Amino acid sequence: MKNLLIKYKPIISYLVFGIFTTLINWGAYYLCYSIVTIPNIASTVIAWILAVSFAFITNKFWVFNSKALNKNVFIHELWTFIVARLTTGIIDVVIMYFAVDMFAMNSTIWKLISNIIVIIINYVLSKLIFLQNGNSDQSKN
Repeated sequence: MKNLLIKYKPIISYLVFGIFTTLINWGAYYLCYSIVTIPNIASTVIAWILAVSFAFITNKFWVFNSKALNKNVFIHELWTFIVARLTTGIIDVVIMYFAVDMFAMNSTIWKLISNIIVIIINYVLSKLIFLQNGNSDQSKN
């Protein structure tokens, strides 16, 4: 059992922090859209910015154990992470726009569906970003 936990630590960690990231995304979206009544797309973007900030820190240091603090490597990781998340952020915005604004579907349900799609894509992209230079403890496995 211990070997399985060690082997799948990045996936397990990603799922745990992904839940927290999703809660931040959902909570921020709900607060902005339903409580403060900020328009749908603006609420989605605000929620995305908060979730991506949290995700970068947790992915870098706890999920993929990137120890690289060299300025150039850190900036490269941050930049590529933001570009990857911007890509999936656009996917999130497009899904929410069509589901909520164009087809008047339930925003809460579609935020969940959108987040599931985005989480899967983000895992693959994050793994490529933080493990590409072999700067992670996980690259030794």
